[in-house]
Amino acid sequence: MKIALIGYGKMGKAIEQVALERGHEIIARFGSGGIDQNLLKQADVAIEFSRPEAAFSNLQTCIGASVPVVCGTTGWLNHMEEIHLQCQSSGGAFMYASNFSIGVNIFFAVNRYLASMMNIQSQYEVEIEEIHHTQKLDAPSGTAITLANDIISNLSRKTAWVKEEAHEDNEIPIFSIREDPAPGTHLVSYISEIDTIDIVHTAHSRMGFASGAVTAAEWIVGKKGVFTMKDLLGF
Repeated sequence: MKIALIGYGKMGKAIEQVALERGHEIIARFGSGGIDQNLLKQADVAIEFSRPEAAFSNLQTCIGASVPVVCGTTGWLNHMEEIHLQCQSSGGAFMYASNFSIGVNIFFAVNRYLASMMNIQSQYEVEIEEIHHTQKLDAPSGTAITLANDIISNLSRKTAWVKEEAHEDNEIPIFSIREDPAPGTHLVSYISEIDTIDIVHTAHSRMGFASGAVTAAEWIVGKKGVFTMKDLLGF
């Protein structure tokens, strides 16, 4: 499989390592200099891990070039509907995940199940904490936002999230901590006067994210439509 990497930072390099170990070919590495569309069109799939301000344009370029694209960049989601519409109208293939780690996606499923169980346990308040390295540009993390939105979808007394400690009864506070080294930890806590229930995922390195992204790229080739990790994993 011929892969174009869009974004060649630490994640891009980790993805490259996994892809080469699996026998794939990296035919392009696009960074801040932009995308060569002629070279892009030679790829079977693109993997986009760039910067929030660049992601929307990069995805438009991939879909416009009829190259399936897997995106893990967070912080640009206000343009998601536009990308969905472009993908659907052009017959393209697109997958976004706030986190491609298989373990994190299992964690997402556990989080949804726990939230649904807590619907009748009104004595518990819920909060989220996420810890990442200091180079991470967005806060809260995309993974924390996914956790919060999944809780909101399954816990009727919560309708919004906020990124500060002060919050209303219907809101989920998200606490963001930046320290090195920290590939990523996410903690969901249900707290009552009697006890606390925690579920936590801690990444030991970037390789789990990179492996999942390459797996998603392998899966999406030959497909058309808008997909998530739920489609890949069968959740």
